[in-house]
Formats: sequence, C-alpha cells, structure tokens
Amino acid sequence: MRISVFGMGYVGCVSMGCLARMGHTVIGVDINQSKVDLVNRGLATIVEDGVDALISDGRRTGGLSATEDSRLAVADSELSLLCVPTPSGPDGHLDLSFVRKVASDIAVLLPELGRFHTVVLRSTVPPGTTAEVVSIMERESGLEHGTDFAVVHNPEFLREGSSVSDFFNPPLIVIGTLSDKGASMLGEMYRGIELELTRVPVKVAEMIKYVSNSYHALKVSFANEIGRICRAGEIDAAEVMRVFRMDHQLNISGTYLKPGFAYGGSCLPKDLGGICAMATSAQIDAPLLEAVQPSNRAQVMETAARVIKAGSRRVAVIGLSFKEGTDDLRNSPSVELVEYLHGKGYEISIYDDRVVYSSLTGRNREFIDSKLPHVGAMLRPTLHETLEDCGTVVVLQKGTVDSSLFEGMTVIDATPE
Repeated sequence: MRISVFGMGYVGCVSMGCLARMGHTVIGVDINQSKVDLVNRGLATIVEDGVDALISDGRRTGGLSATEDSRLAVADSELSLLCVPTPSGPDGHLDLSFVRKVASDIAVLLPELGRFHTVVLRSTVPPGTTAEVVSIMERESGLEHGTDFAVVHNPEFLREGSSVSDFFNPPLIVIGTLSDKGASMLGEMYRGIELELTRVPVKVAEMIKYVSNSYHALKVSFANEIGRICRAGEIDAAEVMRVFRMDHQLNISGTYLKPGFAYGGSCLPKDLGGICAMATSAQIDAPLLEAVQPSNRAQVMETAARVIKAGSRRVAVIGLSFKEGTDDLRNSPSVELVEYLHGKGYEISIYDDRVVYSSLTGRNREFIDSKLPHVGAMLRPTLHETLEDCGTVVVLQKGTVDSSLFEGMTVIDATPE
C-alpha cells in the first residue's frame, strides 16, 4: 500500500518506520526541512530505541522517503495519515490549526487524483473534529465524502519509550468512520497485525484516547495516594498494591467501569470515609480519594436535574435499595434522589420488589425512617400502580421490569449499560 504521513514528529516518525517495516511504501511530509533531511539520510526525527533502525532500514530498502511537497505525497499515495501537532492552549483547549491546514491542503489536490483517497486522522482531537475535517474537505475539493474520499479517525496508543512494540502489539485498533471503503483501506494498512479492528461511531473513536489517558493518570495518582497513606502508617505500600493487583475479578477488571447511577451501601461509603480519615489523621494530602464522594453525589444531582428538566411533577422511581437484589436501603443513592425530589415538591411513587416497608428492621428501618419518614406511602406493590398518572419514570434497577409499560412517559434510564 502507498501511504503518506503528514507530520514527522513522535507519532508520525514511529508510524512511518513501522509501516515501512510492514512492507508499505511510505512518504513522510513535514514543513520542517531539517526533519525531511534527517529521514532522507536514514535517521529518525526522535530519540527512542528501535526507531532509528526502522527509518534506516526503510531508506535502505527504498520503502521510505520524506518531502516538504504535499502535492507529491498525495499524488504518490492512496491513504494519508494526519499525525500533525494539536498543542494545548492556556485554557486546555487544543489548537487544531495544523489539522485544518493539512485537511485543506489535501482536499484541493483530490480532484487532480481522479481516484478514491482515504485520510486517517491519528492526532488526538476533541469529538467533532473528524466531522469538521469532512466538511473542510468537501468544501475545498467539491467532492463527496464516502464517494470520492473518506476520512477515518484512528487514535494512536503509543507510549513514549515503547512505541515500536506498541505499534506492532497494540492493545486495540479503533476506527471511526461513516465510510465502509475508508474502513476497508485502513484494514489493509494494518494487515499483518493480528488484532481485529474495532469499528465504532466517530465521536467514540475521538473520545477513547482522552478516556484512556485520563484513566492512566487516575491509576498513577491512586497508587501514589495509597503509597503516601501506607508510608505514614509504616505499611509496605508495594506489597499492598501487589496484593491489590492480584484480584482480577473486581480490582483489575471491567467490573464497575460502566456509566450508570451512583454507588451506595454500607461498605463503599464507610471504607472510603475510613481511608480518608487515615489520611487526615496522618496529615497526608489525598485529594483524589477525598473527591470521590463529592463526585458520587454529583451523579445523584445530575439525575435529579434530568428529572426536573423532564417537566412532570409526578415521578415514578424503579429501585430503592442501594443495589439490585437486596432490600438494603442504607446509604442508597436512590433514597438520596427521592429525598431531594420530594423536598422539591415532586410526587414520588416507588417500585422495588425486594423492599417491603413492614418487613424492614434494625438499622435498615432506622435509616429509611430518618431519611424518608413517608416512604411507606410512596412504595407501590406493583409496577402498574407505580406508573399510574406519572409523566416521568427513573429506572435505577432494571430487574424484570417490562419497559413497554413506559410508553408515553419520559424515561430516565440511570442503570449501567
């Protein structure tokens, strides 16, 4: 395959060398003449083990070259990778001027080609950028996306220091595009890497890199906060985290990583509060852990805001216990939501087939009586009775609920997908 790579910085240089090693004919493009000269001399534009050898081998075999001439690069390729910089501004927003400029430069050349061309956006960009690139290219070329050209978003997951290994052994290959032909051409580019392409909506492809890196930062900060708290208590932090990582059912797994409603119950709030208290007692700064509970409450309030926006003053709530399959109401975010809406004057009907008010005992009964003294009047024995005369239904537990009964109502589904 003939591929042009726009931008010969970190991602561009690594991609060029790896693609050439895979047998593709690659031409790099950059406005920086010194980078062009380096590649044409068989040298990498970055310093990292293994990259120099890839660039040198690519030049020696004739599969790799570089130029400042966009026209030449586009004319000699069927697919273009955009690996141009997207630097952050003072407010955190990205400067997309390089992306827009290259998209425009390629677009004006497309009518001369007389053949289909695929543009692959590798740069990290905010959701909506790929659609903007499509608009720019249609406007500048006078051609139609999907018929004459395609734009594909293909985020990179290259870590500095291990980029070559990451390219050939990626954790996943994500593509977002509306063009089947564009997706097919990208599949051809990755031929030889034994990993199935994950095709998703374009905005999902644009968002996944942000989510991945934010989670990586979260993990580093979490481990460091635990380390600080452990050291204050003369506890072996490395051993604690070694044992923590052994749990692949809950700790290092996909468990809990599904957007939905807030957590609750007797364990998570209590133990989170306990470890935050340890940090406070030891005068250890643990802002990440201390931010978890406010974040959890924000999830409750976001759901309340959706109910308020829906407009109806009569609201049905499906699920009251903190977790499906139990009648435990202690620290239930569902109770917190109902308490808030009831305080705002909403008429609430509740259905939870595990919660029978007359059967509640002990701390469970004490908790709900202190939070919702009128909960007995809110609970309904059947779903039909719960939904009667309600304009909004909030689904906090799915269970065996028949969603066909919600017809004509505003449905706020806060359950994990």
